[in-house]
Amino acid sequence: MENHEETKVDLKDRVVGQSNTTEEPAVQVRSLKELLDRVTGRDVKTQRLPEESGLAEILPFPFLALVGQPEMKLALLLSLINPAIGGVLLIGPRGTGKTTAVRSLTELLPEVPRSLCYYGCLPEDIESGGQNAVCPDCARKFAEGEQLFKMDKVRLVELPLNAGLEDVIGGVDERAAIQNRFRMHKGLLAQADHNILYVDEVNLLQDEVVDALLDAAAQGKYTVRRGPIAATYHSRFVLIGSMNPEEGNLRPQILDRFGLRVIVRGLEAHEERLEAYRRVQSYIAQPRHIVEQFSLETEIAQAEIQAARNILPEVKLTDEVANDGLRLISDLHVDSLRAEITLFEAARAHAAGDNRYTVTHEDLRVVAPMALRLRRSKFIKEFFELQNSEDAELSVMLESVISTT
Repeated sequence: MENHEETKVDLKDRVVGQSNTTEEPAVQVRSLKELLDRVTGRDVKTQRLPEESGLAEILPFPFLALVGQPEMKLALLLSLINPAIGGVLLIGPRGTGKTTAVRSLTELLPEVPRSLCYYGCLPEDIESGGQNAVCPDCARKFAEGEQLFKMDKVRLVELPLNAGLEDVIGGVDERAAIQNRFRMHKGLLAQADHNILYVDEVNLLQDEVVDALLDAAAQGKYTVRRGPIAATYHSRFVLIGSMNPEEGNLRPQILDRFGLRVIVRGLEAHEERLEAYRRVQSYIAQPRHIVEQFSLETEIAQAEIQAARNILPEVKLTDEVANDGLRLISDLHVDSLRAEITLFEAARAHAAGDNRYTVTHEDLRVVAPMALRLRRSKFIKEFFELQNSEDAELSVMLESVISTT
């Protein structure tokens, strides 16, 4: 932890200017939140276009170049710091930057332990379930002191809307089957292990795909059976979804799996809309130039996220703050226990992102709207009211019958 704290100091001593190539005055950055505030109002510089080479290059729009939408950006960053939050659901009309924001996370993603095994075995599996919890090859390697993992950057895995069930969970490797060998190939859920799984238009997914997604998200693993063979894959991922409510509602089962829920509205201020237009045009004309303008801030933000993940296990939630959070949930009449899990884990992530080791009431205040909205059900409320009435009637009848015997 001492080495980590030194890293945090070094990062915050670095400066952020208008770009890497300009001579604009630089400013010190003290926290991840301050970094977001600094870059939100920055002007984007333009330059003369070089001669086109004809080569295609995919450069995501810089996350820190997104204009406005502070709640959406904060929710996505918190999910990177603490996967226990349960992911993020972005709800809003078309053209509000939901997909762009998610895809722009690629340069901010932290590093995680990546299994060297085809089946995703990790030392933590042995710690929790013994050597029988991993494949025989990994059990041998662990006994001999060989490394089971390497540190690798989190990846963004996208689940296409037209993906079939076999694409999602995997199936028999057809190339191996031609040679009379049976081998399973991984599906998208297995590829998403220790990664981010992004589902655009999540409300339009096929029911069988939704069911597989729910099972994997709940268990952290899933089993595929095809005739005489079966394979079990780890599937521990951060689920990020986006949807347009005009196109239909989301099934309650999958809505409950998303930790933070963000309502993404269009930019209202004319200045912000104009700045967003200018940045998009600059990106379309010369993506590398705008990426370079935000490269230093992106590097610092990525390091801050990694540092926040490192201190997260030591961030404490006091009883006073926890009881206030539970009182808030009770007053809102939220039944799902996932409400406090998301609320408290998001508050811990918010504190870690500010390099603090204790959750405060301010952390709760910031994350509560994202963690608790869309958790109350009118149907369930009416169901309980009807059930209470029926139970009261049954109680009166029981008393009447018992008193006459």
